Amino acid sequence: MSVQRPLSPFMLGSYYRPQLTSVLSILHRITGLILCLGAVALVAWVAALSSGPDAYAGFQSFAHGIGGQGLLVASVFSLSYHLGNGIRHLFWDAGKGFDLKSAYASGYAVIAFALVFSAIVLVVLNLIGALIAVQRKDGIARSEERRVGKECLR
Repeated sequence: MSVQRPLSPFMLGSYYRPQLTSVLSILHRITGLILCLGAVALVAWVAALSSGPDAYAGFQSFAHGIGGQGLLVASVFSLSYHLGNGIRHLFWDAGKGFDLKSAYASGYAVIAFALVFSAIVLVVLNLIGALIAVQRKDGIARSEERRVGKECLR
């Protein structure tokens, strides 16, 4: 008499309680996919730069919209998470941190690192963007002053 048991994809849910290590493994795969999307966006940015002002303006409208900003945040978090988890795996490759207590501690450390590092990177990117916007406005104002000054001299 054969016992009917679910196949492994159906183990999640009532048969299997997700553990931190399995959740982090799944998150690592998901963030890898997000990094691929971010790489596609980076290639699209370079292609738009080389295609002229109209193409670049179209890319900028996407990048400054909610989709572009969401992809930026997701890509920065994914890169941060991959960096932290990669360092964690280097320790595992050296044979350290395999006991349950260390595995959970390093897992929580990776999550904390990814959140903090992502926040720092996003704040720095925001500050750089604000500085560029101020310089653009200042440059536009100065060119307007020069134009008005030349007209007054005529």
